[in-house]
Amino acid sequence: MRSRLRRLVLGATALFTAASALPAAAATTQQRAEQHPSRDGMSAVIRYTEYGIPHIVAKDHADLGFGTGWAQAADEVCTLADGFVTLRGERSRYFGADAPAGGDLSAARTNLASDLYFRGVRESRTIQKLLAERAPVGPSREVRDMMRGWAAGYNARLKQQKITDPACAGASWVRPVTELDVAARGLAIASISGEGRFVDTITAAQPPTGATAASRAPSARTPGAKAVVKAADELWGDPGMGSNAVAFHGDTTANGRGLLLGNPHYPWDGGRRFWQSQQTIPGELNVSGGSLLGTPAISVGFNAHVAWSHTVSTGIPANFHRLTLDPADPTVYRVDGRPERMKKRTVTVAVKDGTPVTRTQWWTRYGPVVTSLSPQVPLPWTGETAYALHDPNAANLRFPDTSLGFSKARSTADVLASLDRHQGLPWVNTIAADRAGHSLYTQSQVLPRITDELAGRCSTELGRTTYPASGIAILDGSRGDCALGSDPDAVVPGIFGPGRMPTLKDAPYAENSNGTAWMTNADRPLTGYERIFGTVGTQLGLRTRGAIEDVAAMADRGGLTVRDLQQQQFANRVPAGDLAAGDVARACAALPGGTATGGDGKAVDVSEACGVLKAWDRTMDTGSRGALLFDRFWRRLEQAVPADRLWKVPFSAADPVRTPNTLNTDAPGLPTALADAVAELRAAGIALDAPLGAHQFVVRDGKRLPVPGGAGRLGVWNVIEPSWDAAAGGYTEVPFGSSHLQAVGWDGSHCPVARTLLTYSQSSNPNSPHFADQTRLFSGEKWVTSRFCEKDILSSPKLKVVRVHERR
Repeated sequence: MRSRLRRLVLGATALFTAASALPAAAATTQQRAEQHPSRDGMSAVIRYTEYGIPHIVAKDHADLGFGTGWAQAADEVCTLADGFVTLRGERSRYFGADAPAGGDLSAARTNLASDLYFRGVRESRTIQKLLAERAPVGPSREVRDMMRGWAAGYNARLKQQKITDPACAGASWVRPVTELDVAARGLAIASISGEGRFVDTITAAQPPTGATAASRAPSARTPGAKAVVKAADELWGDPGMGSNAVAFHGDTTANGRGLLLGNPHYPWDGGRRFWQSQQTIPGELNVSGGSLLGTPAISVGFNAHVAWSHTVSTGIPANFHRLTLDPADPTVYRVDGRPERMKKRTVTVAVKDGTPVTRTQWWTRYGPVVTSLSPQVPLPWTGETAYALHDPNAANLRFPDTSLGFSKARSTADVLASLDRHQGLPWVNTIAADRAGHSLYTQSQVLPRITDELAGRCSTELGRTTYPASGIAILDGSRGDCALGSDPDAVVPGIFGPGRMPTLKDAPYAENSNGTAWMTNADRPLTGYERIFGTVGTQLGLRTRGAIEDVAAMADRGGLTVRDLQQQQFANRVPAGDLAAGDVARACAALPGGTATGGDGKAVDVSEACGVLKAWDRTMDTGSRGALLFDRFWRRLEQAVPADRLWKVPFSAADPVRTPNTLNTDAPGLPTALADAVAELRAAGIALDAPLGAHQFVVRDGKRLPVPGGAGRLGVWNVIEPSWDAAAGGYTEVPFGSSHLQAVGWDGSHCPVARTLLTYSQSSNPNSPHFADQTRLFSGEKWVTSRFCEKDILSSPKLKVVRVHERR
C-alpha cells in the first residue's frame, strides 16, 4: 500500500509539474533545482490549491520538515525572522533596547528585557540539554528530523527567493536558522504562560540593599492578598489566547460518526498566527490542519480517522516558592536548614547605537527569582525572604511529539495515548472526535504537581488565600517535605501523571470555551480534580453558558452534519443580549423624560436607544443594527455594577447554565452605563442603529471588510475582539479573534468531510495573493472545502506544483 501510494503521488506530481502553470519564481526555482540536483540533500513536493494551501509530500520526516519550513517561509518570512531575532536575544541590537518587544513569544515590555531573558536561556544551554534527552523526555528522532528539516527548508527559501514583504525586505536581521532556533521557538511557546509571563521581573530581580531589605511581601491579612488574587485572574485569565471546541458523539449525528468544530481565538498579526497545510509521508502520515508559525507539526487538525482541536485551559501552569534567606547573604537560601547559593546567570546584550548592557539574573532549584506577580502586586526580595517561580514547561520540548502523535492517530483512544506517552501540552485542553463516533475531552496538560493536600500543608500565609481563590500556589520553599514529588505515571518528576487528568469519554457532546473541566457536559459534570486544574461548582462565563445551551440543544435534536457545525460557528448569537437586552430596553423607556445622567454628571437623551435595543436581533452579524450600541453599553455596565449586583437571580451550582439571570434594572449604574454608551457613540459620529459591520472591520488591499462576531464577554461563540479608540472615531481594525476554523466529519469514503477557514488568510505579506482571500470569505461567512484526498488535490483548478530541493 505504501509503495503504491508513493508511486501514485510521485507520478501525479511529475505529470502536474510538467503541465501546471507555475508562477515564474516557482518555475525558476524548480528549473535550478533540476539543473543542479542536491546530493543526498532534502527535498519535498508542494502542491498548492485554492487560497495558497500547500499539500506537502515527502519521503520521510526530515524532508517533510524541509517542505514545511520552505512553505512557511514563503508565506511568513518576516514574521518568522522577527521571532528568531527574539529567540536569539538580538532585538535591542536591531530595533533598540527601549522599543516594545511585542507579545508573540513572551510578555516582555521592552526589547532589552526580552533579550536578557532569551539570551540567558540560550547561554544556559537549556535547549541543548533537552535535545540530548532520550524520548519521551526529549524529542523523538522523527521530531528532531522535522526540526532539522524545517530549518533547512527555511534557509533554502531565503537563498532561492527575493523577499517581497516590505516588513523585512533587505533587512540584515533576516538570517538563516538552525535546529536549535526551531527548538527554541517550541520551548518559548510551551513556557509562554509561565516564565514567559514573568520576563520583566525575572530580568529585573536583584538582591536587596539598605531600605529594600526591610520591606515585606503582602500577607493574607492585608489588602495585598486580594490584589494578588485579582492579579492572578488578570494574568492567567488574559484574553490574549482563547478558544471554543466541541466534539459530538456518533449517537447525535446523522451517520453515527463523530463531528468536531474547532474555533481557536488568537491574534490576527504576529508570531502566534496559525498557518495551514497538509503533510503527507505516503503510507505513514497524512494530516491537514493549522500549525503555529515556526513549528514543524500540525497543531490542530484532522486526518482520515480523527480530528482534534485545543482550547486554553483553566489550569495554572506555574507556582511560587517563598525562600527563607541567610541573614548574612540574600543570595543564599535554606532548605531544611542547609544553605544553597543562588546561581547567577550573567547576560550581555548588544544595543543598537549604544553600549552593551550586562545584567544578572538569579536562579534557584525551583526556578528564577521574581519580585512581583504584576506591576501592582510586588513580591519583594527582602533581607529575609524572596520568591522563586517554578514553571515545568520551561523544560518541556514534548509538544511536537504530542502533536505528531495526534497527526498519526486513528481514533480518540490514540489521541489520548499520545497525550499519555508524551505529556507535552503546556496550557491547553484537547477535544477530539473520530470516524467511529467517539468523542473526547481531556485537560491533559503539564502542570506543577500541587495537590490540595500539599497546598494545605505547605502554603505560606499568603498562599492560603491565593490557592483556593485562584489556583496559584505559594509554597514554603524552606521545607524539603514541600517538594512537588512525582506521580508514577508522569514522564518527568514534579508534574501530574495521566491518571490525574480530568477526562470525559464518549459523552453526547464534549464542549469547552475556556471554562473549567467541570461543565464539559452539563449532564456529566467532571469533579474530583485538584484545584490547580480549575474550579468545580462556580459561576460560568457567558461564553461557556451560551455554548453549552447551543451544543446541548444540537445534541438533543440529533441528526447532525458538518453543515450544522458551520451554522453554529456563524450563528453570532449574543447570550448577554438574550438575557438582558429586553429588560434594558424597557428600563430605558421608563426613564423620566427619556434622559439619563452620564458618568460626567451631564444629562443625555437616550430615548432613541430604547427603540434600537428593542428592535435589535440579538446577534453580532455584520448587518445587525443595535449590536454596536449593546456592545458598548455592556462593557460600561460591567464596570459600573459589581458582579454580585448585576443579576436578580443569583448563581446556583444546581443550575449553572441558566444562572445567574434576570438583569437588575434597579442597579444605579445601569442608566449611567446607557448614557455613557449613547454619548460615546454620538461623540464618535456613529448612529445608534449603525450596522455592526460598518464599524467592526479590517482593511485589506485598501478596502474595508466588515467582520462578523463579537466579544467573549457578551457570550458570543465567534469571538472578535476589536479595540476602541475614541479619538479615531470608534473601533480600529480587528486584532484578535477566531482564527483557524475547522468543521470536520466523515462519511463512508476514505476522505474526511471537512470545511476550514483561516480568518486572516495564509500570508501577512500584503504583496501575496493570499493576503486577504480567506479574510474576504470570513467577512461573508463562507468556508473553504478541504482538499484532502489525492483526487481532490489533483482536480483543483488552482493546482500549482513545486519541487523544492536543498542546495549543498
